[in-house]
Amino acid sequence: MIDFLNKISSPQELRELAATDLHTLCEELKNKVIESVSKTGGHLGASLGVIELTVAVHYVFDTPSDLLVWDIGHQSYPHKILTGRKDQMHSLRKAGGISGFTKRSESIYDCWGAGHCSTSLSAAIGMACALKHKGEERKVLAVIGDGALTAGMAYEALNNAATLDQNLIIILNDNEMSISPAVGSMSKYLTKLFFSKPLLKARNFAKKSLSLLPTPLSNLIKKSLTNTKGMMLGSNFFEELGMMYIGPIDGHNIEDLVAILTKVKNEIKGKPILLHIKTEKGRGFIVADKSGEKHHAINIFDLATKTPVAAASSCPTFSKIFGHTLSSIADGDDKIIAITAAMASGTGLTEFEKNHPSRFYDVGIAEQHAVTFAAGLACQGLKPFVAIYSTFLQRAYDQVVHDVAIQNLPVRFILDRAGHVGADGATHAGSFDLTYLATLPNMVIMAPSSDQELVNMIAFAANYDAGPIAIRFPRASSKNTQIPQITENIELGKGKIINSGSTIAIFSLGTRLNSAMKAQVEVSKLGLNITVVDMKFAKPIDEQLIMKVCASHQLLITIEEGSIGGFSAQIFDLIQKNNIKNIELKSLYFKDLFIEQNTYDEMNKISGVEAEDIIRVAREFIELTPQDKIIKKLELV
Repeated sequence: MIDFLNKISSPQELRELAATDLHTLCEELKNKVIESVSKTGGHLGASLGVIELTVAVHYVFDTPSDLLVWDIGHQSYPHKILTGRKDQMHSLRKAGGISGFTKRSESIYDCWGAGHCSTSLSAAIGMACALKHKGEERKVLAVIGDGALTAGMAYEALNNAATLDQNLIIILNDNEMSISPAVGSMSKYLTKLFFSKPLLKARNFAKKSLSLLPTPLSNLIKKSLTNTKGMMLGSNFFEELGMMYIGPIDGHNIEDLVAILTKVKNEIKGKPILLHIKTEKGRGFIVADKSGEKHHAINIFDLATKTPVAAASSCPTFSKIFGHTLSSIADGDDKIIAITAAMASGTGLTEFEKNHPSRFYDVGIAEQHAVTFAAGLACQGLKPFVAIYSTFLQRAYDQVVHDVAIQNLPVRFILDRAGHVGADGATHAGSFDLTYLATLPNMVIMAPSSDQELVNMIAFAANYDAGPIAIRFPRASSKNTQIPQITENIELGKGKIINSGSTIAIFSLGTRLNSAMKAQVEVSKLGLNITVVDMKFAKPIDEQLIMKVCASHQLLITIEEGSIGGFSAQIFDLIQKNNIKNIELKSLYFKDLFIEQNTYDEMNKISGVEAEDIIRVAREFIELTPQDKIIKKLELV
């Protein structure tokens, strides 16, 4: 039985195969990807869509000498298998294993670390310029999806690339699908190019024919033809930028890909080239559920039946709770608008889109535009809710500052996936939103401790018109099967005492309340009943409640799912300003490091924000001798 893949541990061995063997290799590679993801979960659809492309690029080009840059990197599983990580695929996205994205420290074949989209072109341009500066004649290839072209950064890079005489090859992987279906004019334009093949062939034939004529006559004919309605010799968008455009090409035809890439490699130099290929996301993976997202991210599944190993939970996620609640509130408030940046399903907005299609906007992978677009809506008295993962809002920080906060516009930010997110690792962790938002004047920040609090906070945000407001919550699910109803009116900046005690108080933000309550139970076994407060707001903080607790306690512990400078910093600043000397403050927040992929719980343990961390701090304080405590108080004074 033929088994080409088993004999390949590097692209050098791949290049020893005959071109006629590549089709069989592609089938083997596809099966290996499916088998691997069935055991680990991961981004299956994107990887299956680039099987032939991955084989062709490594077959034709001299990687790693020639540099291959993957945009996002979630489609790189075939690339990992062909570049020496085949036997490590069982560890994909697991603690201590290989990353679900490209990662520079993992392999010399990963020349660019990714995780967010639309960075590949800028990085590749930088690499191409660096190689030219060093006098090295190597190729640089960037693979970018059509969905990623909705981001402004990609356009900036295209504009710059066309002005440089570099050995840069841009491969546009056009599958009409990012995570949600691709939206916007570029997607429609690429589709138009694809369905205009006869026109393109005629145009190319005409160009070749004109090249045989004397230059003056050729130029005269070109000028007259390009002014006609048919634009037979007109350029497309990419050619107008100054690039050589080739395509569209069937991205699953390995023979054509190899032939075209070979020609590009050997015959075209010193000019940026854009190779437009058409692919199908999720190609070769047939299941009963043909969802629109084409198996973008899939859980562990049974290889024979292609069904999930773990039964789907009947409890709704926080994302779904948000979307359902917002849709229900919007039934009675026609000013509410929902905005997403290509993450309708991920942020729970599919129900809103279905029920209120005229008030739903998917702007594509364009977080910066989403924020300023929302600011424009708010200027005219509407109530925009911008639902973006915490890690992706970082890309629009300038817009949050300049276009929203400075103008004090009532834009509602819904920050999904706040805190750690598990297998996607450091690139997707929502670790910094508390810090980067809490520094902004006019900003209100809320964090629900439960599904019930989330519902109440959404209702509060819908009626809050005094300025920008953010609700951040982790990738979590309710403990109940039913989505709760709105039960109370939240008061701005007010927390709630959950358990009254003495000596030690825990101020908890968000779902860390569960850890605080577990710690309270354990500490009570030591003979001390401690106070637990659900603060609800990271900004503004409940100053009156904080001052009251500080007056009657000796140790204050804060806990949050975020980096230094967020919730605890607000409390510390208040204590300092009020010159409070009789209380010791211990803050538990994420450690100053990027944590690699792991389970959600393990990442929180590494970060030091679990119940045992609270217990440790409380126990250390309790075990101090009376004399030690006197010394502590003197030190504080």
